[in-house]
Amino acid sequence: MERHIDINDYDYDLPEGRIAKFPLGERSASKLLVWRGGEIAERHFRDIGDVLPAGQLLVFNNTKVIRARIIMHKPSGARIEVFCLEPHAPADYERAFAVKGGCEWSCIVGNLKKWKEGYVEVGFEWEGRTEHLRAWRTGGGGREQIVRFEWTVDRTFGQLLEHLGRIPIPPYLDRESEEIDNTRYQTVYSKFEGSVAAPTAGLHFTSELIEGMKARGFGFEEVTLHVGAGTFLPVKDEDAARHPMHTEHFEIRRAAVEALRERWGAITAVGTTSVRTLESLAALAWRIRKSGSPEVGRPVGQWELYDIPASFSGCEALDTLAGYMDREGTERLKAATQIMITPLGYEFRIVRNLITNFHQPKSTLLLLVAAYAGEAWHTIYDYALAHDLRFLSYGDSSVLMR
Repeated sequence: MERHIDINDYDYDLPEGRIAKFPLGERSASKLLVWRGGEIAERHFRDIGDVLPAGQLLVFNNTKVIRARIIMHKPSGARIEVFCLEPHAPADYERAFAVKGGCEWSCIVGNLKKWKEGYVEVGFEWEGRTEHLRAWRTGGGGREQIVRFEWTVDRTFGQLLEHLGRIPIPPYLDRESEEIDNTRYQTVYSKFEGSVAAPTAGLHFTSELIEGMKARGFGFEEVTLHVGAGTFLPVKDEDAARHPMHTEHFEIRRAAVEALRERWGAITAVGTTSVRTLESLAALAWRIRKSGSPEVGRPVGQWELYDIPASFSGCEALDTLAGYMDREGTERLKAATQIMITPLGYEFRIVRNLITNFHQPKSTLLLLVAAYAGEAWHTIYDYALAHDLRFLSYGDSSVLMR
């Protein structure tokens, strides 16, 4: 099937001064644009429990941002920045962070032209001794390089990143990371390391806000999707349908599938990464229906969801997935997705409501918002611009309810 999306239809003027360069002093003090069935209102994020319908199940992405940027030097003194994207060997996140001695990662390298051969390194003090982390390029090409790391100290790679790395704040903030980013560019519920960008819709939640909503009958569930740097890749092709979507790894527990089944029809996704995870479940379920297996070794394709019959509901998908996990005796399902949610007739099967920040012009995230809100995305963004709402990762929030 031929698909065409003119990316210029998803453009708007975003003045530099409207991009929030730093977070507010209090997470839940951000403004909240409320879009409900076409009507717009404005609240503060701390009011989210008054805005959402009673009994909603909110789904968080509990990934944790890693200190993925490491500043290293060649023996000649040339400064090389190594930005770890995802593990290569071992390829599993848990094992990659737990390994000692050496590992390989897919990386973006800053000042690559100065690193033709040999190693780069960084020295550091650990318990009174001078230690070294060294890196060699072993493969890859173009934007991403395969980098081999080796180190002298008896510590895991995760511990080394925590000690040496820097939080990779988004490039559009146009500044170096600061101390405040170490805490505020993480959600309060982050658990599992693996992301190079935060699931920013969740940055507005505080522990107190969550506990207060639980006391009022709201449900909370978690999935894990490790956010890759591809989330910031601009759509360069005039036809956005030709934009190659990046792969992101996700995981869902059997208990979460059960919670989704119980509250299907009342599911609020906190952020676009939660949307991508939840909607990808329908593709895995359809594979089970067709072949008996979710084929988790094969990422959910960019357009795979569009080819599933509309009659296959989200409720049916969750039933299918739960049945498979019960038969296999598995408590966790790990998979990957390249899903691209666009206004080209995408049918939301799992997600009912969406909490999300304001996204860049001509981005795949804006396409997702337009898929949900239709042409009303123009009205939503025009309102946000006219009423001084703050944009992008550290900006204000919106809750979209059809």
